[in-house]
Amino acid sequence: MLDSRRPLNGPAPAVHTAGRAAPGRLARLAGLCGPAFVVSVAYIDPGNFATNMAGGAQYGTMLLWVIALANVLAMFVQALSAKLGIATGRNLPELCRDQLPRRVSLPLWVQAELVAAATDLAEFIGGAIALNLLFGVPLLPAAAITAVVSSLLLMLAPRGRRRFEATVAAMLAVVLAGFAYQVLLSGSLAGVAGGFVPRLAGTDSLLLATGIIGATVMPHVVYLHSALTQHQGAHGGPWEDVHGEDVRGDVRREAVRASRMDIAVALGTAGLVNMAMLTVAAATFGGGDPGSLQAIHAGLGQVLGPGAAVAFALALLASGLASSSVGTYAGQVIMAGFLRRRVPLVARRLVTMLPAMAVLAAGVDPTRALVLSQVALSFGIPFALVPLVAFTSSRKLMGDLVNRRLTTVAGVAVAAVISALNGFLLVEVFTG
Repeated sequence: MLDSRRPLNGPAPAVHTAGRAAPGRLARLAGLCGPAFVVSVAYIDPGNFATNMAGGAQYGTMLLWVIALANVLAMFVQALSAKLGIATGRNLPELCRDQLPRRVSLPLWVQAELVAAATDLAEFIGGAIALNLLFGVPLLPAAAITAVVSSLLLMLAPRGRRRFEATVAAMLAVVLAGFAYQVLLSGSLAGVAGGFVPRLAGTDSLLLATGIIGATVMPHVVYLHSALTQHQGAHGGPWEDVHGEDVRGDVRREAVRASRMDIAVALGTAGLVNMAMLTVAAATFGGGDPGSLQAIHAGLGQVLGPGAAVAFALALLASGLASSSVGTYAGQVIMAGFLRRRVPLVARRLVTMLPAMAVLAAGVDPTRALVLSQVALSFGIPFALVPLVAFTSSRKLMGDLVNRRLTTVAGVAVAAVISALNGFLLVEVFTG
């Protein structure tokens, strides 16, 4: 089985020649999977809990189609990021540094660091709320505990990337299991088919739909995914099989196929979790906005029983721990790529936890702070998507994996739509 920690440029790899499958091909494909599970936690982070539960509480299952659409857009964007790493052997921050003028790349680095900081703020707060709900730990020390535990997770990456990927996937399974249990208790799947028919119910539902789509594609994992796949077929080496044929292109194409399978499974799972959040809220709260994660937890306990409340809190804790680890990992990739500088992951964690600790120490409403952090993330969307589409459309960079014309058109459209939705969301937030 191939290990994604190593570039595929060692001794001549056991790959297949044209028209003939090599033994263990499925094992190789499975060995290339895993990065998308790391990325997928960004799509079920504590911010998604608040947005999806609010959507279900206020509008029932009407906005299920919005979640489905957002998930498709996310899969498309992450597939481009994974392909960029495979084709070039470099990640998106590195390409921004190398391909763009310094007067452009430095501001891009600054905004990317702010995006990473906003990400950590949301995840720390989510983990702190979960510990408070489960064990009654005050929010400030709960945030510190979240930092310590997620730092232990970071010790698995990047040297133990396989273990890190497996740990994150296990936490994704915890979140999925938690909401599957709530779905069973609430019977929330009844009548959900109508929720996939596109429709809205006035300006408020449009704003909420915009928030769901606009906050779905998180810029930090767009940067990260290209780094997780950059050693899966792009480096040089003895790329001849036993018959002397060059099979480098075959390896790259196989890695792209593996990444698509990886993305379909991981982000498909995340999409199901998001839909489960919305349907549970629709069945539990039926037309009233609970207003905060603490109120959602209390409401689930009152309507579905204490087991549902515990399942919600455990899912929130798993989400906060996993997503905070991934956020800091992404921040490391951003700094190393843009500046060629590395900071130890644990040291970076100590720095990135300070804003969350300051917010909680100041007594700011944690759910409100979480929502505002998602608004801050909206600023970073176009700065990640525009270079991504531009680079994957360059034959000089991508070779035979360059975007097809239709893919480029779709990429421009997706970047424009998501950026416009985020712009609309920001205007609405700041104008009331």
